[in-house]
Amino acid sequence: MELTLWEFIWSLILGIAFGIALQKAQLTKYSKIVNVFRFKDLSVLKFMLTTLITAMPLIFILKGMGALSLSNVNPTYFLGNFVGGAIFGVGMAAAGFCPGTVAGGIGQGSLDYLIPGGLGFLTGAYIFGQTYTSIFTKISSIGNIGSITIPEWLNLNQWLFIFFFVQMTLVLFYFLEKKGIE
Repeated sequence: MELTLWEFIWSLILGIAFGIALQKAQLTKYSKIVNVFRFKDLSVLKFMLTTLITAMPLIFILKGMGALSLSNVNPTYFLGNFVGGAIFGVGMAAAGFCPGTVAGGIGQGSLDYLIPGGLGFLTGAYIFGQTYTSIFTKISSIGNIGSITIPEWLNLNQWLFIFFFVQMTLVLFYFLEKKGIE
């Protein structure tokens, strides 16, 4: 799928805004990422969940207005997602940053993000490229549920799903606040 100039510019603007938000929330700091895995600072989780509960309704409003199509949703492969998520999580816990925070750290001029983050990107891309034909094609046939959204998969009205997701997130935030967890 090729982007139009407007789509490219809009994506760039949103990406820059997201990067600024990461910086302002100090989520490009090593300690913030590592402490998520230590269950000492859940600021990253709160930030990402806030992003989701803000974006989900907006995406479906735009879809309802005909301004957005969800026809290009990537297929879901349960085994592939599990394996990829495990590799991603181990790498994130070991390095102390994820691709988004690597980009933010590089943007702020931190070499400690550029070298391991860049090496991680290149190494991961190389391994994926080398194993794509032999491994991915086999994994992708296991647990492939196709290109559907979670509400479609659960056979729920999208607004009902969004409502419950937002409510569960707010309950989690309340629980974390009551327990005094950042």
